[in-house]
Amino acid sequence: MSTIAFLTVPLHGHVNPTLPVMAELVHRGHTVTCHTTAAFADAVAATGATVYLCPGDGPPFSGRPTPLTLLDHLARTAVGVLPSVLSDLRRTRPDLIVHGSACPWGPVAANELGVPAASVFTTMAFNRSVPSPTGASRHLLAAAAARPGTVRGYLRSRRRLSRRHRTRGLPLLDLANARQPLNLVFTSRAFQPRAETFGPSYRFVGPSVGARPHDPSFPLDLLRPPVLYASLGTVFDADPRVLRTFTQALAPLAGTVVVSTGHTDPALLGPLPSHVTARRFVPQPDVLDRAALFVTHGGMNGVNEALDAGVPLLVVPQGADQPLVARRVVALGAGLSLRTEDVTAARVTALARRLLTEPGFRAAAAGLRTAQREAGGPRRAADELEEYLRRSGGPGRVNTVDSPQECRP
Repeated sequence: MSTIAFLTVPLHGHVNPTLPVMAELVHRGHTVTCHTTAAFADAVAATGATVYLCPGDGPPFSGRPTPLTLLDHLARTAVGVLPSVLSDLRRTRPDLIVHGSACPWGPVAANELGVPAASVFTTMAFNRSVPSPTGASRHLLAAAAARPGTVRGYLRSRRRLSRRHRTRGLPLLDLANARQPLNLVFTSRAFQPRAETFGPSYRFVGPSVGARPHDPSFPLDLLRPPVLYASLGTVFDADPRVLRTFTQALAPLAGTVVVSTGHTDPALLGPLPSHVTARRFVPQPDVLDRAALFVTHGGMNGVNEALDAGVPLLVVPQGADQPLVARRVVALGAGLSLRTEDVTAARVTALARRLLTEPGFRAAAAGLRTAQREAGGPRRAADELEEYLRRSGGPGRVNTVDSPQECRP
């Protein structure tokens, strides 16, 4: 059996999809390690993987997500965590490193250790036909002109990274799109835009859902249908005015409204009707299993979990890759989209009513659920990693597969 190390950005949307894969590999007899922060230690340990703690709490996000701030945060985090991560990896001597596509310290660590690496995309996959949010673009250049201080900070961190470590193969700019000879994409070919433009190094293994600890304190038995669920994710502070508008808009249509406020204090929503529950964190897969509608920011992880439950979506994208996800949901008929600046109680109520009453939305979501599940999920991902290890020479061998540059589409 092999030793397989997982390195991901320590955020829920990046860690959660890897948990079922880790659990499956442990079940098959592999030694699995995960290098993460204390916030995810218990969830990782529950899979049977060994936890190695990284310094800090992860990328220091604040404000609404933009590709420019993401680049700055990822580069700074890579500089900060690599000494500790490399020290741990040299002791455990993994046969394979599995890193997030937006985790630049993953390919750098693989370069320094000389071991094979695979990339996992918890977002959609990106190439010339599906541009990455952090790739060079007119929008990124405009943002750079408006925020020169952020640009200088990114360039300083990127120079430090290149001076101190082997960064061959790491994109100079597009840090959210670090590719390898094997790239596992946690969605189906049906949901991936322009799937036909991706080469054989991309394996669309479907959503990786499961292995999430249950919250016994959450009153699942008290949820009355129809259950309408709203969340703007856990990375950025959600605007309490927007969350309050969601509750006002959904309450007349619901048996129960559940609102996940993330880092926003639920008290800021003000007095709520008795059938509205607002909490910082909720057991999302369990709630979605009971939901008739999901109002979401369009993070790929949450959308995957909703589609796995066959739930139509109202997507209110906040930034990063979320507008792309929103467009895909709408194009495939599984939901509707609304810009944050257009959010009003009347507008949300009207769109939610359509999603609840027009059967085509639920039918499209159910069709995508079938496609997503048929893609294979965590077992397929584990199969691909084991085959990749075999082709790479097995335990104790250095990487003999093609370099990342040679496998780019």
